[in-house]
Amino acid sequence: MRGRRAAASAIALTAVVGLVLTGCSQQSNTGGSGNTAAGFEETPDQPEVPGKPGGTFRLAITEPTAIDPYNTQESEGTLVNRALFTGLIRVKPNGDVYDGVASKWTPNQNCTQWVFDLKPDQKFSNGEALNSTSFKRGWERTAAKASASEVSYHLDEVQGYDQIQAGTANALSGVDATNPNQLKVALSKPDCEFELRTYHPALSPVPSTAGAADNKTYNDLPVGNGPFKMDGPWQHDRGIRLVRNDAYTAGTKANLDSVEITIVPSGEGGGVTAEYNGFQNGQFDWARMPTPVLNQAKSTYEPQGKWLNKKTNGNNYLLISVTTKPLNSADARKAVSMAIDRNAIVQGVLQNSTSPADALIPPNFPDAYTPGVCTACTYNPDEAKRLAQQAGLTPGTEVKLQYNTGAGHEEWTAAVKQQLEQNLGLKVTYTGVPFRDLLDNEQQPEASGLWRAAWSADYPTPGNYLFPLLATQSIGATSPSEPAQGDNRGRYSNPEFDKLLAQAAQTQDEAARNDLYKRAEKIAIGDDLALIPLWFRQQSRLVNTEKFGNVNMDFSEDPTFDTITLK
Repeated sequence: MRGRRAAASAIALTAVVGLVLTGCSQQSNTGGSGNTAAGFEETPDQPEVPGKPGGTFRLAITEPTAIDPYNTQESEGTLVNRALFTGLIRVKPNGDVYDGVASKWTPNQNCTQWVFDLKPDQKFSNGEALNSTSFKRGWERTAAKASASEVSYHLDEVQGYDQIQAGTANALSGVDATNPNQLKVALSKPDCEFELRTYHPALSPVPSTAGAADNKTYNDLPVGNGPFKMDGPWQHDRGIRLVRNDAYTAGTKANLDSVEITIVPSGEGGGVTAEYNGFQNGQFDWARMPTPVLNQAKSTYEPQGKWLNKKTNGNNYLLISVTTKPLNSADARKAVSMAIDRNAIVQGVLQNSTSPADALIPPNFPDAYTPGVCTACTYNPDEAKRLAQQAGLTPGTEVKLQYNTGAGHEEWTAAVKQQLEQNLGLKVTYTGVPFRDLLDNEQQPEASGLWRAAWSADYPTPGNYLFPLLATQSIGATSPSEPAQGDNRGRYSNPEFDKLLAQAAQTQDEAARNDLYKRAEKIAIGDDLALIPLWFRQQSRLVNTEKFGNVNMDFSEDPTFDTITLK
């Protein structure tokens, strides 16, 4: 899942530069990771306590790309979609998998065939029966060529996907829904973690009323089978209101009467600044907050029990256009990475609210995390200059750096710009654009330079970092002249890396599979530096615990709407 949002900042750029340069002067230039900044202490999970049903839980987001499953793709849309739909499996905040619509799932010996046994008597919120055909319908709707879904690649292993994408078929030949209580899936290649893919919103079931992906009515008023349902259509740029789905049977019914989502602008004064202000004035019950106020907010709200902080399954990084100059060599990319003082930015801009990254796979996957696999994540401006010279990245070379506005990225990207100019003498062309424009610009064949990016796993496996972001198949273009439709927007391609991912997919033993993931990451991040890890995600939220109990941060960093109770 692409991350749009982050803790925002409102301090002046000149102040940021001063803080970062002060930090730079305190860092060693002679090696060693230096990545020692500690994040805020994590809030321990609290046991569920008795509470009362009812109440309206209020929060804010910026305008989603989509809430319809066929194209739900970023954090804002996913928040809404997870409330409206329940897939074959569910995932707990800590990444543990448990039953959703499916009560059991079983692969064959080589993981090319999967059988999902469905719970009986499942229904959509409109009363329509939910069965295996509902999943087949939803998957084919997402995969259809005319849908132009940017997340359909989550189905690319299912037999018949390529034919649908080519427009030569309109059905997934690998999906058998002849038994309404059992979904059978045949894959075009082994995948011993396929059940985890089904957690993605793109693989949600849909009712017969959904129609094709261009059904505007359903796009704005999707009917799902989750713990909540829409209370009227999506009011674009204004809000979305959800109410409890009393017909929910895949799990325990929600306690909340409703969830009220206000859509705030992404520009100055909007985004997380609006969330924080709204929490302070009593408008919202959940909020992110601007970076400069994190310490103040913690000191104010933690004693009141309203502070929630979690190390989450994510990585903030710089996407690199690796096929176009001037960053089309590993040495050039490593020079850029080693010229960035992560500690100075974490301390001077992000207020120690997170920790510098030394890998792509985060510590939340302890059995696959390899500390220091990104050797070029060490701040070392002298070595950066040597590598830059070797790569032809000479002083005065223009490098583009683009970020999305309104989500808290202005200050730290400005600090990166300053460091690259100071440490390498580069001419950094620095621009901020709306999130949708950022994604469109990354896709273009002629794209070059650096792009602000973040990724949280769509489902709990380290493979969900490596495959979508770095596999050749995930470029999603048949030629270099076509836009990249997948999440590998940097267009990285390494046959040995792809081979290791393929081996991992057909390995049932988890320990052996994690070893293959580690070897693949060593190639892509340690050797080729196909993208530049910056810091691991650690998220802080404010919660109205005076009114609500049993509020947690879910696997996707959103509120656990289905567990919240009134006090």
